[in-house]
Amino acid sequence: MEYVDPIKDIKSINKIKEILRQQSQRDLLLFVLGINTGIRVSDLLSLKISDVWDGKEIKEFIYLNDLNSDEIKAFYLNSSVKKELKKYFTQHDFSECDYLFKSKKNNQPITRQQAYRIINNAAKEAGIPGKIGTHTLRKTFGYHAYRKGIAISIIMSIYNHHSSAETLRYLGIERGGKQLIKVDVNL
Repeated sequence: MEYVDPIKDIKSINKIKEILRQQSQRDLLLFVLGINTGIRVSDLLSLKISDVWDGKEIKEFIYLNDLNSDEIKAFYLNSSVKKELKKYFTQHDFSECDYLFKSKKNNQPITRQQAYRIINNAAKEAGIPGKIGTHTLRKTFGYHAYRKGIAISIIMSIYNHHSSAETLRYLGIERGGKQLIKVDVNL
C-alpha cells in the first residue's frame, strides 16, 4: 500500500465536504464517517444500515470486530456524523440489511477503488497537495484527535499500534515538533 497523508488543514476538509455535498450525500457521508471515527475503509464499506440505525434512531456507537486484535471495538458517532446520516436516510429508502454505502449499480457496497476515486478526486478538486487516498480518512481522524488533546495512548489503541512513536510517525507528526495542542475543556 502506498503511503498517504492526513488532511491537516480544516479549511481543506471543509472544501472537500462542500465538493462531496454537491456530488452525493452517500459520498459525503463516507468522508465524514471516515474522518470522524478512524474506521478502516474496508470496515466502512462493509457497514450495513443496522450497524448505525436501531429501527428508531441513529446509534451512539458502531461496534466492529477487529480482526487484528480479535476484540470488539466501539466507534463513537458524533453530531457531525449523525447529521449526515439523518440527511442520507431522508433521501433514500433503506432496509436494515442494506449496505450503508450501497452501489448505484447493484445491492453491493461500493468498491475500495470507487471509494478511492471519490476521495482522491474531491481532494484534487479542492486543490489539496500530497498523496490522498482512502487511508487518508483514518489518518486525518488520528491527526485531529491528537491535535485536540486526545491522549496518544487512546489513538494507539484505535490503530492497534505498539508505541506512541509508531502512532506519531503514522500521523505525520514529528517528535519534539512544536505543535500547539488544543486542550478544550469546554465546561
